[in-house]
Amino acid sequence: MTRMTVLTTLLAASLVLPGLSTVRAQTQANASSQNSVDQDVDLLRKDVRSQKKQIIAANLKLTDAEAEKFWPVYDQYTADLVKINDAKYGAIKEYVQNYDTMTDDRAIALTKQLLAVDEQAAELRLKYVPIVNKVLPGKKTALFFQLDRRLVMLIDIQLATQLPMVQP
Repeated sequence: MTRMTVLTTLLAASLVLPGLSTVRAQTQANASSQNSVDQDVDLLRKDVRSQKKQIIAANLKLTDAEAEKFWPVYDQYTADLVKINDAKYGAIKEYVQNYDTMTDDRAIALTKQLLAVDEQAAELRLKYVPIVNKVLPGKKTALFFQLDRRLVMLIDIQLATQLPMVQP
């Protein structure tokens, strides 16, 4: 990655940092403002998706013909991934809302839910490798999935730094 790409990647990942702090503070301060929190999270997720698409576009270097075929596949992949990540953000929201009163059983259930999301995301990527490879050559397909994974890992790191560890 070039220096500019690294900076852009960090910028995209940093979008999560202030948003999660706001979400956690709002959730703990006032449970009745749930719709506002949900809207904040939705906006944050849309911003991150937009930044992610820009980073992929800047690094994938598609020809016009490749771009015409790739972006509809990418958009469908993203829509499928959003559905999976809805469960992830639901679990995170529940964790934040119930952090102080979480039971052992609920902690285990949320852990399993998050691990299932990771598994579903990996299965989705495996499903899309041949689909992307139909519209892009092998190296560009591999590069796309490398970029996708790196960006998701950066976002996940930012999420992890904002959530308190479970206290036994």
